[in-house]
Amino acid sequence: MCRNIHTLHNFEPAATSDEVLAAALQYVRKIAGTTKPSKANQPAFDQAVHDIAHITQHLLDGLVATTPPKNREEEATKAKARALRSGRYPAMQQIP
Repeated sequence: MCRNIHTLHNFEPAATSDEVLAAALQYVRKIAGTTKPSKANQPAFDQAVHDIAHITQHLLDGLVATTPPKNREEEATKAKARALRSGRYPAMQQIP
């Protein structure tokens, strides 16, 4: 599950609130051991996602980068190329 959490710091454009929320959701899912909590656990699950997203945004706002920001499109292209070379995704024929 946590493979879906991506680095959010030092990108141009900066991480959106949706990206921060998605990372928080993936983290809580991993910690809770479930992707869909029971109705009894839903409030605690939702509160944890909200709290972690809030703290994550504070972290990102406070971090200082010493290198130039990375370009999202370039990094995505590099990741797709790495996936192709790894052989994990044989159905992928080319990078769009």
